Amino acid sequence: MKTFATPPPLQSDSVVRTIQFVVGIVAIGLVFWRLQFSTDAICCGDFDGYYHIKWTQILWESLKSHHTIPTFRWLPLTSLNSQQYVDHHFLFHIILIPFTRSVDPRLGAKIGAAFFGALALVACYWLLIRYHIRYVLVWLIALLACSAPFLFRLNMSKAPPLAIIFLVLSIHFLFQKRYWLLLPIAFLFTETYDLFPLLLFTAITWVAVVGWTERRFEWRPLLWVSLGIVAGLVINPYFPQNLELMYEHAQIKLTLRDYDTKVGGEWYPYDSWEFVGNAFVACISMIVGYVALDLSERKNSQYPLVFAILATALMIMMAKWRRIAEYWPPFAVMFAAFSLQPWLAGTRSAWSRLPPEILSELEPFFDRRGEITDRNDEWNLREVLKAIAVVVIALFLSISLFINLRATIRDIRQSEPHNYYKRGADWLSAHVPKGHIIFNTDWDDFPRLFYYDPNHSYVSGLDPSYLYDRDSRLSQLYERITLGKEENPGPLIRDNFGATYVFSDNEHHDFFANARASGWFQIVYEDEECTIMRIRDEQLSPAEQKDDEP
Repeated sequence: MKTFATPPPLQSDSVVRTIQFVVGIVAIGLVFWRLQFSTDAICCGDFDGYYHIKWTQILWESLKSHHTIPTFRWLPLTSLNSQQYVDHHFLFHIILIPFTRSVDPRLGAKIGAAFFGALALVACYWLLIRYHIRYVLVWLIALLACSAPFLFRLNMSKAPPLAIIFLVLSIHFLFQKRYWLLLPIAFLFTETYDLFPLLLFTAITWVAVVGWTERRFEWRPLLWVSLGIVAGLVINPYFPQNLELMYEHAQIKLTLRDYDTKVGGEWYPYDSWEFVGNAFVACISMIVGYVALDLSERKNSQYPLVFAILATALMIMMAKWRRIAEYWPPFAVMFAAFSLQPWLAGTRSAWSRLPPEILSELEPFFDRRGEITDRNDEWNLREVLKAIAVVVIALFLSISLFINLRATIRDIRQSEPHNYYKRGADWLSAHVPKGHIIFNTDWDDFPRLFYYDPNHSYVSGLDPSYLYDRDSRLSQLYERITLGKEENPGPLIRDNFGATYVFSDNEHHDFFANARASGWFQIVYEDEECTIMRIRDEQLSPAEQKDDEP
């Protein structure tokens, strides 16, 4: 690993790297602040951030007052009912507590999302500086420009930024052979987010690379990571229900066939051109990384080989699930950076790849009398060409960054505003007795309803698989009703879901057509965002429906 394990830097080099790091922090912070505050809502695309910040508030109030974990009573028909609820973002919600202490929890959630998203990218940038990657400011632009969906999703108030930080730290500790530190990292990762198997995969990758390069079995990373994961699963306020929920969730999501129930859009793949267009810089980085990867010197190729395996695995995962858009792109850039480092540092040239017999054949053609001068001229020319290439690449990446920023800002601005559904939720809170179950026709509307109206329970939320886990028959009935495949949905909703009020956006046209024609529903509230209906005690005849029309 001589290529990366450089001698202690000179003081001037330390100053330069410190300046580069500060420049990176400022640039990343400005980008994420600009993106996050392109909307007044908790960013962006989906509503999950509203659940996270509201549950954090409830968690903090309960811990502050009673020193116990509060009961989750808002999804009683799902596997997140009060007896089975598992907070698989438990530590993330604990970390969010300081951001909920403000008068406006929405602002706290946005500041937290911008902070953790920026910190994740700073961690990636720090790793490049720590291992003396050349032209690190160019790589900074590449990290920022790697993918528009990456920037979009990293601005959500969710746990993936912390997952990236844990992965970067674990890679650093693996490279430094400080394996025991993997235990607390694995423990914290497991308590924070359910994608902790990525850390185990990273450890397995390192063990495989060391086995190939050094011809030995390095078992310690596997031991410490496994101990950390087991500790995180067992030393958990939701043990052993957390294991059961994880197994049930994996059964639905980790499949090569179609899902048994409708799931969130993030669990479906991009089409091919959308994949490339959304992560063009990341795709180019993978190609550059593969071309530059030199495995001829095994021990010196450990670091880039780890990134090659990890980035390739994440790329394959993103081809299956678009939610991996917040992981793969920065690791693709780091793969290219570590693979190119020997070439950029001048420790390896194109001549080094030629077989020895070809080099011996070419030797007579060198002019030995001017060998030193020629080599100096060649070196100077090579440095000039390299500098020109770096400038051109930096310009290309800057243009890509500009395009991605514009696209991401546009997409974020298209998110629903902060007060979306607030009037409808306020009506429910004021007019429907506390504790009633509300039939929400979209499972992904739950976070905003929970945020604005925590006085009621809801039929489905956070993920449709939770309703399917608990009762597959009820889940299939829910899907048929909301898609307008049941012509007389009123009694079905009342008798099977125990709900007499329905909350819906205004896009479920087939459901609305059936509801209005059935004579069972009375519209009690309506605006341009949502409609609330009450299920009547008795069905109206067509003539009575006509008289009842507003």
